[in-house]
Amino acid sequence: MPKGKVVAVVGAGPAGLYLSRKLAEAGVEVAIVNRDVKYGGLAEYGIYHDKYKMKEGLRKQFRAILSRPNVHYFGNVRVGADRDLALEELRALGFDAVVVAAGAQGTKSLRLEGEDLAGVFHAKDIVYHYNRLPPYAERPFDPGPRVAVIGVGNVFIDVAHWLVWDRKVESVIAVARRGPRERKWTPIELEAIAANVDRDALARELERVRPAVETIGQDLDHIRQDLLAELDKWAQPTPSKTRVLFRFLSSPTRVIAGPEGRCAGLEVEETELAGDPEEPKAKGTGRKVVLDVTGVVFAVGDVADPALGLPYRGGKYVTQPHHPGTHHGDAAGYHVFDEKKDAPVQGVFVAGWSRVASEGVVGKAKVDGEKCANVVLGYLMSLSQRPDDHASAALAALRQRLEGPPVPYVTWADLQLLEAWEREQAAARGLADHAEAKLGSTAEMLRAIAERKGGAATSAAAMRPSP
Repeated sequence: MPKGKVVAVVGAGPAGLYLSRKLAEAGVEVAIVNRDVKYGGLAEYGIYHDKYKMKEGLRKQFRAILSRPNVHYFGNVRVGADRDLALEELRALGFDAVVVAAGAQGTKSLRLEGEDLAGVFHAKDIVYHYNRLPPYAERPFDPGPRVAVIGVGNVFIDVAHWLVWDRKVESVIAVARRGPRERKWTPIELEAIAANVDRDALARELERVRPAVETIGQDLDHIRQDLLAELDKWAQPTPSKTRVLFRFLSSPTRVIAGPEGRCAGLEVEETELAGDPEEPKAKGTGRKVVLDVTGVVFAVGDVADPALGLPYRGGKYVTQPHHPGTHHGDAAGYHVFDEKKDAPVQGVFVAGWSRVASEGVVGKAKVDGEKCANVVLGYLMSLSQRPDDHASAALAALRQRLEGPPVPYVTWADLQLLEAWEREQAAARGLADHAEAKLGSTAEMLRAIAERKGGAATSAAAMRPSP
């Protein structure tokens, strides 16, 4: 086992936490450096806010990981160029390896005219908003009464859930480049919106796309039967009269500007299907239609954060190519690779959505984090023996670097105080889950921690801008 070694893990979502557990179980000292005050990542801020049992089950696992004596938490620290701590600076503090498991913090863009209009949002920002992640919790998200969501996967359903249950908008229309057979959601997720689907409008839409669907050999009647069966199976009582609609075979081309710079419509180009009927491609027809919407939400996926400071290409961090039959096989996809030097970046790895954006959910992130941990452990075993105080020196150097303004980092002990504050607030207000009392700004969280300590938050802690 790699005794005396110390690893920095950037990110405290599922991939980073499960990876940290495996490293810690092997005797490695682990420093988790997290952008947010709180741990959990998308397990805390990406799952719909009222899934209390699921979230608390994950929190219990994460608390056990963070309670280990050789796991050290540094929250409220942004890593990257022009941030609190540059990645190169972190590496220079003496860590034997650095693993980036910070999720996919960049957002895919379709580069449409009008993407920057008021009323146009990215799905991840809305998900962060309703889960009260700073600074998104503090920002207004007003899509108006008629909202187009681009994409037909689980993220579309999450956004539609919020629009139906929380905002109670007039209508939500899902816009898809391909046909109804190519929908990407998990059927059980339909519970939140199935009862709101306008069945008559859906029937008309399916008939509209029948010629294009049947031209490539797909059976529309069978597709319709499967789709209606999903809706019937998962429909639950709904709190609103929101109509959920669909617009298939439609590729967005521009967001139309209205008065005062707000979204006043979405122009789409009608498409047709081509190629393999099992996985067809969408081809533009040149015919364009304007959808009468007041807001647009892009639910088309995420990309890695280019500002973190790793080799980057095509929305991804560059990792070591796979060479079958060589000793590099296990590291392929995890070890960061410098294409200019044609060599791996010594001691730097990626895991989870930082490795492959938007792939899978918590279970997939756990597996990927643990696989990465095995690669890192193999790398650590290849290093020469370190002095006995090597790990403690690196951790002390990180604490010293982060002490004082403008970076009031948060420890595991601090988070325990914050959760105690949340439990008290939830009990006093009769809330179903203690995290329903969680605060929506970094400054408020730091003040709550300071109050539990019997002190006062520093002005730097209160005023530091959120990421």
